[in-house]
Amino acid sequence: MNIAVFCSANNNIDPDYFRAAEVLGRWIGENGHTLVYGGGNSGLMECIGKAVHEAGGRTIGVIPRIMEEGRRVSDYVDVEIPCEDLSDRKAIIMERADEFYALPGGIGTIDEVFTVAAAATIGYHRKKVTLCNVKGFWDSLIDLLNDHQQKGMIRGDFHDFIEVKDMESLKL
Repeated sequence: MNIAVFCSANNNIDPDYFRAAEVLGRWIGENGHTLVYGGGNSGLMECIGKAVHEAGGRTIGVIPRIMEEGRRVSDYVDVEIPCEDLSDRKAIIMERADEFYALPGGIGTIDEVFTVAAAATIGYHRKKVTLCNVKGFWDSLIDLLNDHQQKGMIRGDFHDFIEVKDMESLKL
């Protein structure tokens, strides 16, 4: 199975987020799955790529040209798919992945989560995004989604497209 993981590329964040990335990466690798991700060499991105690689899994990095030129590509990328920009990256990841997980992350991660969820809401695919809610990281986003749901701004139930699980309940 090809599993996409969206996550932070920042290094100076809570160590528990790195532990969660290691756990998820090890599970992906040990179960013979392939990680499809941004392929960067910093933060949780580097951490999960390394964990998958060291656990015997395969990694596919979808790398925008600007990252390649800046030499920000992880050494743990087994297959590199170059792309023009972040829009291309998201489209390629969405096309290649069977499942999506989001570890803690910033604007880019949120953008990726909503791109996948929005595409599902209008019928491009039937895949969910699972938010890995490490130490309540996604609680404020979940509150926002619940508020939008209550105000009628989300067609249907957002839980049909976005699933929320604590790391312990992922059964990795």
